Amino acid sequence: MPGPLMVSIEGLSLDASTRTRLSQAEIGGVILFSRNFVSPGQLADLTSEIRALRSPALLIAVDQEGGRVQRFQEGFTSLPAMGVIGERYDADPNEALTLARATGIVLASELRRSGIDFSFAPVVDVGSTNRAIGTRAFHRDPNVVQQLALRVAEGMTYCGMRSVAKHFPGHSGVLEDPHHELPRDERTLDMLRQHDLRIYENLDLEFITGIMSCHVCFPKIDSVPASLSHRLLTGELRTRIGFKGPVFSDDLMMGALRTFGDPGALTTMAIEAGCDMVLLCNSDSATDAVLGARSLPPLSESARARLEKMRPEQTGLPSSETLEQARRLVRNYA
Repeated sequence: MPGPLMVSIEGLSLDASTRTRLSQAEIGGVILFSRNFVSPGQLADLTSEIRALRSPALLIAVDQEGGRVQRFQEGFTSLPAMGVIGERYDADPNEALTLARATGIVLASELRRSGIDFSFAPVVDVGSTNRAIGTRAFHRDPNVVQQLALRVAEGMTYCGMRSVAKHFPGHSGVLEDPHHELPRDERTLDMLRQHDLRIYENLDLEFITGIMSCHVCFPKIDSVPASLSHRLLTGELRTRIGFKGPVFSDDLMMGALRTFGDPGALTTMAIEAGCDMVLLCNSDSATDAVLGARSLPPLSESARARLEKMRPEQTGLPSSETLEQARRLVRNYA
């Protein structure tokens, strides 16, 4: 059964030390980056290597959103930024909804052919001037964001792939990029409920399987960032909103969290706050330190069951005609 850590790897294939690391029970998934990719064939070989290490297999994920966040390029269709789809919505809502679904179909079908289980997509942050999000957001209207995100997720689901909406509860109230510094949003919980959190109300769980948290601190709600906040992840997302799927942290190695503890402490805090799986990216030494400490809280049976839902449905991929039709539309906007 999967453990609570999702980690990155360095190469195009698995060396001995990486194989040993990924064999540890605490690790349940691998997130791949551009450095792990040169071609669809090489990627398929790498995912096969990863999958062969464990039984049940490690989950394999990527950030393949479109626009400036598309880890795999050569041999993959260029996907439009979410903001481009939102701009199209203002001109022709029906065309934008069709484009969103087509984007999900292309994204998921191409990833699945290379052995990727799921992508951390779609982005559901409300459009703003935030430096980390920018054109990754669909729109400034939460209702439009939800509509378009669900259509992307519907296209992914059509291909058997699970989706992960990100980043809960949202970056729209801050400018700072959490990769480098801690953003602080002074809004109250009631203010969030009237704006960003509207996206998460009544989500269609047939299409949105998981949710990823953000590293924004909301001082009027909690003293720690959302990824470490029991009040936000368990109290708000799980209890009040009633979300039943797996919750993922954003990368705990981001600069926003550096003052809240070492990687081991951050991992424990995120799990205790309500994350089912936490991401430790771009630092094998941090991963090894967490593994060596042997201090992670055990993964509950309910968390294990939620994470198992992230595996693709064993359904056939779209016909070549359906996929090519979706590609033609997507290429018009990429």
